[in-house]
Amino acid sequence: MSAQPAATARIALVTCAELPQLDEDEIAPIAPLAERGITAEPAVWNDPAVDWAAYDLAVIRSTWDYIDHHDDFVAWADRVPNLANPADVVRWNTDKTYLRDLAEAGVPVVPTTWLDPDSTVTLPTSGEFVVKPAISCGSKDTGRYDLADAAQRALAAGLATRLLSEGRTVMVQPYLHAVDTAGETAVLFFGGHYSHAIRKGALLDGPAGDVGLYKQEDIRAREATDSELHVAQQALAAVPGGADRLLYARVDVIPDADGHPVLLELELTEPSLFLRYDEGAPERFADAVAAYLKR
Repeated sequence: MSAQPAATARIALVTCAELPQLDEDEIAPIAPLAERGITAEPAVWNDPAVDWAAYDLAVIRSTWDYIDHHDDFVAWADRVPNLANPADVVRWNTDKTYLRDLAEAGVPVVPTTWLDPDSTVTLPTSGEFVVKPAISCGSKDTGRYDLADAAQRALAAGLATRLLSEGRTVMVQPYLHAVDTAGETAVLFFGGHYSHAIRKGALLDGPAGDVGLYKQEDIRAREATDSELHVAQQALAAVPGGADRLLYARVDVIPDADGHPVLLELELTEPSLFLRYDEGAPERFADAVAAYLKR
């Protein structure tokens, strides 16, 4: 066995207090990074004892509690000297109203009705819809409702009303049934290059409930199709400031009623990267970090 090179860089893999040692997927690149002379260690984003200036780079990973501290989180991002992805991207991407920007840029996005905090709750009278806040992750405060059913319609209106009363923007989207069969495809990019993809099964089976920090998912390896890659690249091309500044990106797409992929989310802040589902993904991520450090 050859000796590892002397450390030339020190990076933080940024997490939250509930996962101080990261989760299993986030640990995967630590050894490949060490092989490239990069020491990686977990650091909790809102721990006042952390000296962020001591790191050559802070890489946001499992900061999944930020939705309860959004303003503090984006203010923290602004203070970190070297952050991936950059702080202005974090500010833009942690509020799903960014989907409006992408739709205006011509990216095929899941049709969305936006209810701002001063809006009156008006919902469709039939069909299955998803109701969720614009600042959210892990399916928290997110529910699927059959709006032709009076009881479910009341639950959907109650969720929307509560969120609006808390000053939160609400999204109402049609439930795309292809997620129950084809599933959702997450397309992963490191350093601007396609790395791998995974299939995610359906998450929403009813009204919103308490899912904790995140909801367990059915994950399997998948190869992205040309049409999925095209939509993913369209979305990345529309990122403010340019996608060349991104260390990582996850683009979640789903087939619409006609079978064409549409964008569900563009994850540029703290997405799971599913490194364990592709044999070379941890090494590709480590290579991307090494290249990012050389900029």
